[in-house]
Amino acid sequence: ARGTFVCAAACHVHLKLAENPHILTLSPPIDLAPKWFKAHSPYTISKYAMSMCTLGFAQEFEADGIAANSLWPATLIATAALAVIPGIDPDRDCRTPEIMADAAHAIVTRPARGTTGRFFLDEAVLREAGMTDFTSYLTAPGSLPKADLFL
Repeated sequence: ARGTFVCAAACHVHLKLAENPHILTLSPPIDLAPKWFKAHSPYTISKYAMSMCTLGFAQEFEADGIAANSLWPATLIATAALAVIPGIDPDRDCRTPEIMADAAHAIVTRPARGTTGRFFLDEAVLREAGMTDFTSYLTAPGSLPKADLFL
């Protein structure tokens, strides 16, 4: 959360000069159900603090035309970090990181004014952009990716 805050604060002066400025945080929609805190409170608190930064930046920077939004995956994404979680096979249960890159691109190419303070899921963003086939993002052809752990 500190990195999210410091980076946005340091970039604010430059973002004010940009044609279509965006801050995009990789953090989940906030859900205060106790189950998210049970086994991994420090991680959940850190990610939710980043989400709260998104809400704060959206309000603070709106007058400057700077959008602040969050993006989170609808399904598990094959990353090195995920490989250490028992019961998950990144080669079978996931999508590739490219889906997040494509969703991020779709968000930051929208007009900044009017697209702020939102919590986007990668698949929903791409569906809004007209995509209906997500098979190219599968780590294993024909597999069914598991829903992300925070959803």
